[in-house]
Amino acid sequence: MIGISADFDPVHLGHVRLIEKGREIADETGDEVVIYLNKDFSANHAPFFVPYHARKEMALAAGADRVVPIEGLHYRLTLAYTVPIRIAMMIEDGVVDYVDAANVSPDLIIRKARDFASRGIFSGIARELPNRNVIRWFAVNEFLYGKYGRKMRFHIIPELTVNGSKISGREIRQRIIENDMEIPEDVQKLLPETTVKILEREIDRGTVPGRRDLEAITGRMNNLSQADLMKIAYLNADAVNSIIKNRRYYRENQIWAAFRRAGYGPVLTRLAMSSLEMNVERSEVKDLIDHYTVKGWIPPEQSTESVMKRAWFVSEKVREGMDSREANRIFMEKRPDVTPIRSFEAGLNLRKHEVKVLRDGMDAGIYVDRQGVLSCQIRDGVKIRSPLHLRAQLATYLRFIIDSHIIPLHGKVLRKKEGFRILIDIG
Repeated sequence: MIGISADFDPVHLGHVRLIEKGREIADETGDEVVIYLNKDFSANHAPFFVPYHARKEMALAAGADRVVPIEGLHYRLTLAYTVPIRIAMMIEDGVVDYVDAANVSPDLIIRKARDFASRGIFSGIARELPNRNVIRWFAVNEFLYGKYGRKMRFHIIPELTVNGSKISGREIRQRIIENDMEIPEDVQKLLPETTVKILEREIDRGTVPGRRDLEAITGRMNNLSQADLMKIAYLNADAVNSIIKNRRYYRENQIWAAFRRAGYGPVLTRLAMSSLEMNVERSEVKDLIDHYTVKGWIPPEQSTESVMKRAWFVSEKVREGMDSREANRIFMEKRPDVTPIRSFEAGLNLRKHEVKVLRDGMDAGIYVDRQGVLSCQIRDGVKIRSPLHLRAQLATYLRFIIDSHIIPLHGKVLRKKEGFRILIDIG
């Protein structure tokens, strides 16, 4: 099989070139050209401009033999995780040749990719590197060779350019929107005729452009408590407090502003919005990563266990007086074998009337209040908020876990002889 992985939103002439290269290989091998097409959310964690059924039709019209849907990934995971999963799926399906486009030397791609593969981690690829995603795909392909004893052959063709610039799906979509949902003549020249016909049909049907479910997103942003927002994947303490501070939300630009104030960039904002839209909790993301780690599709260095180990190691070094960035660098370079604590107790500040209504085993949500204090909220027929009293290292560790975006944490009221405490479980 010859594989191509893409969004195709919509299929343009650059995509046609990929399929034509696939057909050229297929003519020699007798294999079929298969498109692995992202279905529900794009690789950039956004809703699609063109619905899946239309993009599939465009791909087949452009010469593909078959389309395989990829779904359930891009509103749950970053590219560092989705790329290994997609490549492993392709290898297990029998894809031998993979086609992609890049305007960079294959030698540079291979050199950089092998460096990342040797580290066993596929995040942190420098933005200034050209064609970063192609480098990531090469690196993952090398990593998975250790599991399967085989890897896909990469065929890299030059990106198609017009007037010195590569064809951009984002710019095509923007031009159509700016032209009141009519395809401008200059844009039509960048699309195959079949794409133009399918796209015009879908515009008439009202399926283009695809939109977010803003009602679901704003509903959760406006109504969930700090502790409940902290359960949503990709929301850290700063994001949760920015959301709370700036309620109420009605428009998408308000949502973007809230995340911008929390220091989120565009990619992480889209992923956080998608998680809010689909109500994706940290526990769901952790379970998904753990599942693919056990299958050997995700390297141990990117496992949730490694995230917790790093948080514990850095908290230890911070307690000893080391800067957290230096401690993080040491962990990434040396990968020390540490055993993170998975449960510990925290003290509470309680009023007399609160002590009377507390019961052993009550759920306690963990969050960081607006002053940056680690706190808990108990809402089980009562409503109690209290700061948490923790040793310095445990407080640092807990804050790193909260800001991990993906590691779940849960608290329960614990009745002891000396009084009530909170038992905090990590992961």
